[in-house]
Amino acid sequence: MFLKMISQILLVTIPTVVVAVTAILVIRQMLKKDLEAKKIQIVLENQKTITPLRLQAYERIILFLERISPNSVIIRLQTPNMTVQELHRQMLITIRAEFEHNLSQQLYVSSEAWEATRNAKERTIQMLNMCLQGLNSMDNAMVYSQAVFEKLIEIEKSPTQEALELLKKEVRNLF
Repeated sequence: MFLKMISQILLVTIPTVVVAVTAILVIRQMLKKDLEAKKIQIVLENQKTITPLRLQAYERIILFLERISPNSVIIRLQTPNMTVQELHRQMLITIRAEFEHNLSQQLYVSSEAWEATRNAKERTIQMLNMCLQGLNSMDNAMVYSQAVFEKLIEIEKSPTQEALELLKKEVRNLF
């Protein structure tokens, strides 16, 4: 009698447990798929916001690199009665100010792009300092400008050109 009662309980309990476990597994799977779908939706919505910001950051860094190229800086800053020392100092101040103005852009670009940007700035400053050697600081700024232009002709690519190429390549890979 006891065995018969246990067998009847098992006959009722086992199918119930199987159904309950199956239901739990199915619900868990559905919730997991729903969570994944929500994550994908959030990522897509974030992309709609982040992609334009990233593109703007690349644009600003490219503009920064164009603005700190020695050709551009000399044309913007040189005045007729400026000395070598004054032009050099103004160029360094301008390059550093431009860089500081664009520091926040590193948040939106790759580490490689930001490193190339920083290196371009530093190598441009080094080149400008190198061109200053052997010049009289009180000479007309045209002497310094000529030395800078000659150095640019001498090297294959300016530091800013190298960084610009890397940035443009990255932007092309985004789309």
